[in-house]
Amino acid sequence: MNSDQFKGKWRQMRGSIKKQWGKMTDDELDQIGGNYDMLVGKIQERYGNTREDVERRLAQMDRESAA
Repeated sequence: MNSDQFKGKWRQMRGSIKKQWGKMTDDELDQIGGNYDMLVGKIQERYGNTREDVERRLAQMDRESAA
């Protein structure tokens, strides 16, 4: 999923992101505002995951929401 696709799906994925990464606050998600790179960076910072792991989980969430 590229940045433009992510931005288009931001509202529907936001709830899933909070469910997956519960330490993310509403304020942080508001600041991120659909910016894919900012989200990945914030999750890496907060949880210590690798970029690849975060991107893989986001792609999985996207596939699950499409099903």
